[in-house]
Amino acid sequence: MDIEQARFNMIEQQIRPWDVLDFKILDILKNVPREQFVPDTHTKLAFADIQIPLAHGEVMMEPKVEARLVQELNLTPDDKVLEVGTGSGYVTALLASLAKHVVSVDIHKDLSNQAADKLSKIGITNITLESGDAIKGWPSTGGFDAILLTGSVAKVPNEFIEALKDGGRFVAIVGENPVMEAISITKTGDSVERISLFDTMLPPLVGAKQQKSFVF
Repeated sequence: MDIEQARFNMIEQQIRPWDVLDFKILDILKNVPREQFVPDTHTKLAFADIQIPLAHGEVMMEPKVEARLVQELNLTPDDKVLEVGTGSGYVTALLASLAKHVVSVDIHKDLSNQAADKLSKIGITNITLESGDAIKGWPSTGGFDAILLTGSVAKVPNEFIEALKDGGRFVAIVGENPVMEAISITKTGDSVERISLFDTMLPPLVGAKQQKSFVF
């Protein structure tokens, strides 16, 4: 397989048609080696328009979904980001390429350890990898500028909205099988603006169904 041609095709045929047009996003997609984050058994599918299975029933999202969710966070070089669900570590690498610092949490310690090794190999250092149940919230002095969930939730948990700084952005896939949608929420003072982005499907975060929801 011609890796660079496959990467080019992924960007031009899958990702751009999904309204991912921010040049910063397109550049990091070219530079972060997705093939190094895919399980060895699925290397040939690294650039395919499919979800790729990971351990514990987790998945890597389709490349176009990953790219669109990251774009919707509107990250700046000064941002502190929380990622819930480290998974393979690929999205962590995308976030870290755009933000000042990323705190990434996974409930599965083995996935976190594997991601740490892969991120280290490509020189990503502005990250803190943690293992724990972040669906119940995650401590941060001063809050986060942006939060991304890489597993779905039935409803938006209060804890994430409360953890956002003023002007903070939250992006997640919300709903239950067979109806889910990607949403973005922007927090301004005591109010929030919610925008529906697109319909998709994603396995739920562990414990997500048991959490309180945010009322709009």
